[in-house]
Amino acid sequence: MPDAAPETFYLTTPIYYVNDAPHIGHAYTTVAADVVTRWHRQRQEPVWFLTGTDEHGQKVMRTAEANGVTPQEWADRLVESSWKPVLHTLDALNDDFIRTTQPRHTERVQAFIQDLYTKGEIYAGSYEGPYCVGCEEYKLPGDLIDGTGEYEGQKLCPIHSKPVEMLSEQNYFFKMSAYQDRLLALYEAHPEFVQPASARNEVLAFVKGGLQDLSISRNTFDWGIPIPWDTTHVLYVWFDALLNYATAVGLDSDDPEQQAKFAATWPASVHLVGKDILRFHAVIWPAMLMAAGLPLPKTVFAHGWLLVGGEKMSKSKLTGIAPSQIIDHFGSDAFRYYFMRAIAFGQDGSFSWEDLSARYNAELANGFGNLASRVAAMVGKYYGGVLPQAGPAGPAEQALEQVAAQAVEAAEKAIDALAIHEAINAVWTLVDATNLYLTEQEPWKVAKLDEERDGTAPDATWIQEGRLATVLVTAAEALRSLAVLLHPITPKAAQALWESLGAEAPLGALAVQPVDGAARFGVLPAGTTVTKGASLFPRLEDPVVEGV
Repeated sequence: MPDAAPETFYLTTPIYYVNDAPHIGHAYTTVAADVVTRWHRQRQEPVWFLTGTDEHGQKVMRTAEANGVTPQEWADRLVESSWKPVLHTLDALNDDFIRTTQPRHTERVQAFIQDLYTKGEIYAGSYEGPYCVGCEEYKLPGDLIDGTGEYEGQKLCPIHSKPVEMLSEQNYFFKMSAYQDRLLALYEAHPEFVQPASARNEVLAFVKGGLQDLSISRNTFDWGIPIPWDTTHVLYVWFDALLNYATAVGLDSDDPEQQAKFAATWPASVHLVGKDILRFHAVIWPAMLMAAGLPLPKTVFAHGWLLVGGEKMSKSKLTGIAPSQIIDHFGSDAFRYYFMRAIAFGQDGSFSWEDLSARYNAELANGFGNLASRVAAMVGKYYGGVLPQAGPAGPAEQALEQVAAQAVEAAEKAIDALAIHEAINAVWTLVDATNLYLTEQEPWKVAKLDEERDGTAPDATWIQEGRLATVLVTAAEALRSLAVLLHPITPKAAQALWESLGAEAPLGALAVQPVDGAARFGVLPAGTTVTKGASLFPRLEDPVVEGV
């Protein structure tokens, strides 16, 4: 029998609201998704990376009205002018971009909801309670905070710090309370379903506190997907939005190709979400799938918030920073590196321009970029830019290769745990060890001593047998390993380094180099042309950036 097809690594970001342009909080999630999926591609795995936009609901409708256009016109404008372009700005290699106003989504959502209604999972009822338009969610009284200042005497959403609205509606309800025990059994049997542990504990406590049935329709506005059996109602935006992860890969499609896509891709491997939308993904979403009889995703991973001045990144609180404000100065590689390394993935983290600048200079310009420049310059100076034949590896060379092997092993484990910061820390041990190796081996002194010994410049015999060749080839091999390991994180710099090392000619494209190949030295053949190009991370003067 033929071998079974390898399992697809299917990763999603949340789909982002189009009520405003993206800020670095959105970019943080997207970059994390891109780093992880690039890594899995370099493991030679089939990968599907989905992102997109959430375009229905009262929040989008009100924003459109405030701008004097229809909700569809507003969504179209924001998607084309902001949300799709930012993917290019971030160097994100998503495989698909789903919009919840696309027929491939709306039609499949209607089929899904009709099936649940036919099965008796949905019933008519009424609901009254406090509603946050920003969250598009009814709030429990215990979730609210007391207002101060201009909001004195009012109850506020703790996330948006704005008053909630008291709503009373005739709605359709999903029997979510019937899935409480099944959800608890899921969390018990599969602790990996909600990660990290702090997120899992939060979800467990919430569900153990008792689940209510979920209001899943609205009849006070019409910007949404109509309920098939009662078009006076539109579907609750979260019930609509969560289904994107399945509709995008072919759920309920009549197209045989889409059906095959769904069979090959579903269930999702990882849903990356911000912790403020954890309950939707870890409670409502699996209950919906259970009701439909569909397989559950393997992991919902809730990362922390980006904080500016101690507050969550948010346009409504004037802490939102556009990715371009940072990338126009530092470049996309530095943006990706900084946010993935400086913040422990899964925890809150603070952003400051000063910290980014300090890390850029110390770690990228001086640590990594200068290392690549030094090695290329010495190969150019001593060997005319052609990689020599190395002599026998000694203890120092063997130790450096061992650092590379350990870095690969540790980084692989960290990626599987979605500890992206730990993966980069592991890779950086090779940067530091290679810099130390050059400091200790002093190849510039080796060259000078040989010249003094012979009274001449190095000849061909010296090139073949000399210590200098071994040192520089070993350093070049370490850089080759770093190009492979850093490609998911800093793709432009890694590609430039790959080209500088002349690796593409004998080894092929960087994007398809297997990760485990970075654990071994002795791959670059003698005679490979090494060139010293532009600095990977040139030193920068800090401008004054208003608001950052």
